[in-house]
Amino acid sequence: MFKKLNELTHVNPREYSPLALAYIGDAIYEIYIRDHVIKKANAPVNKLHTTSKKYVKASAQAQIYHFIKDLLTENELAILKRGRNAKSASSPKNGDIREYRLATGVEALIGFLYLNNEIERLTYIINTGIAQIERED
Repeated sequence: MFKKLNELTHVNPREYSPLALAYIGDAIYEIYIRDHVIKKANAPVNKLHTTSKKYVKASAQAQIYHFIKDLLTENELAILKRGRNAKSASSPKNGDIREYRLATGVEALIGFLYLNNEIERLTYIINTGIAQIERED
């Protein structure tokens, strides 16, 4: 799904700050979730948005963090922790700072994998997270 987006230029994701990785990771994750939700049902946009929120909110991404951290390689875990520990100028609108930081770690990992063109691994991690969220429902 994402391969064509990243074929235009090659960048070294290690050169980006963890917050820059989280910035792109947030967008990639959002697109993936929207794709997942719309494939489940062609519904009114408001319903699609409401359904998507349960996957993209910080508490859901914090759940993903706890579920995937033991499945990660040493390098992936290091990226995740760099994102989690990054000091952001913004703070969460809803939820607590701990969940927000865990979510930032997940987004940083997604951004890293995307920019490193590790699309199969990215897809596996996101699908694993989605499955966990849906089991919790």
